Amino acid sequence: MAMPKWHEFMAPILKVMSDGQVRDRSQITELAADLAGVTPEERRVTLTTGQPMHANRVGWAISHLTKAGALARPERGTYVISDVGRQLLATHPGVSRADVAMVTGYRRVRTLTTGTDSDVGETVVEALDPRELIDQGIKQINAEVASELLARLHAKSPAFFEDAVVRLLVAMGYGGADGQATVTQQSNDGGIDGIIDQDTLGLNRVYVQAKRYAVDSSVGRPELQAFVGALSGKADGGVFITTGRFSAGAREYASSVPTRIVLIDGQRLAALMIRYAVGVQAKQTVHIVEIDEDFFE
Repeated sequence: MAMPKWHEFMAPILKVMSDGQVRDRSQITELAADLAGVTPEERRVTLTTGQPMHANRVGWAISHLTKAGALARPERGTYVISDVGRQLLATHPGVSRADVAMVTGYRRVRTLTTGTDSDVGETVVEALDPRELIDQGIKQINAEVASELLARLHAKSPAFFEDAVVRLLVAMGYGGADGQATVTQQSNDGGIDGIIDQDTLGLNRVYVQAKRYAVDSSVGRPELQAFVGALSGKADGGVFITTGRFSAGAREYASSVPTRIVLIDGQRLAALMIRYAVGVQAKQTVHIVEIDEDFFE
């Protein structure tokens, strides 16, 4: 069973509020989610902003019901069911958008289209709230950029790729304020492509190996074994980064050796580069506004 869409939370919200108690948004969110059967796994799903998806959907349902007059706001940040809300719940227990419009006269204004007049297109738009539509757009853009990032990295020289991954680790905060990060010389590097010193004296050292692989190619157990051998007695841990992926055997081996080995495959590499702005730049910034409650106090 999929998580309810935003409008499918309207019935649980009104049922929760039917006892007449005044509640804040966070209380309504969790009680409505309980009633709707939202699982713990579904509650851990977040938007790109970090907000839980179920909380975002409940929030839009609360807003819709408030604008329709089914919920009232006795004071800032709190809600209580109104007589209109009781009537709506009594006559239309399912509380669809059409029910809200019929009983209250309020209809959500549709300002975003999918570029199609089909019922399917309209259903997709209506099923998602505006923040989720933005979130989906961001995810689609990031997926396209991630694919191009991996293609570009694979097309460049090994030296370029080694430098890129070290720059990424520095951007992520490795190397510390007084530490340093370097790309090893291409000759006689012992299979080590980068060195991260977490302190000035280099007492806490991390070695990096960076390998360009095709997206559908796997780094196997032998490559991991060679990397661990190169670390022996030299570093506290290692990071193996590839544009491809890791075989099951490689992952099993990395988790079984005493030396701490972190594996970063192409998918995760691209996501980290986007997150820490390495090889990408901000194209456009979108500002989302909401009502300033302090202004109206």
